[in-house]
Amino acid sequence: MLSLIKQDGVVSDAWTLLTLAGNESAETVKLPVGPLLVPVAVWHARRRELIEREYAHGWPLGVWLAAGEHPGAIAGDLDDFSVVAVHFPSATDGRGCFTARLLRRRHGYRGELRAFGDVLREQVFYLRHSGFDAFTLRADQAADAPANERDAVRQPAQAAVRQPLRLAASRPSRFDSARAA
Repeated sequence: MLSLIKQDGVVSDAWTLLTLAGNESAETVKLPVGPLLVPVAVWHARRRELIEREYAHGWPLGVWLAAGEHPGAIAGDLDDFSVVAVHFPSATDGRGCFTARLLRRRHGYRGELRAFGDVLREQVFYLRHSGFDAFTLRADQAADAPANERDAVRQPAQAAVRQPLRLAASRPSRFDSARAA
């Protein structure tokens, strides 16, 4: 199980992320037991089976969007998912942030919205502003994550236009006291 940043803490991730190997298709891939995040193609190909599986066994169901997949492909089905995950193929690919904003604002998704893939710890602060509330960090990032992740995700790694760096107050100069008089 990978570490998952959720609700300002690090928790174990019980979800299985289903991916298709080169020789597998959405129609024939084996579905593992337990909470499952499936690609959009598997959701469209096996919707009825996935819903029946969820009701019969009580296993939560989620879907994940690849970079470049439009959230409109699942917009009508959002009530069926406990989690919607968005894949970041590289740390510099910002398409997932746009996807998150569309899911939250245009489509009104209120469930867990998870970022995974090449997600760095210093990006979490900004990803929260896009609408994400859960994060699976890149493997090398999770291994050295601080025990208390709360401080790491609330503060940006650098200044932003809306949140500039605070400068330390300095002693008043003799010019300041002359101006005040």
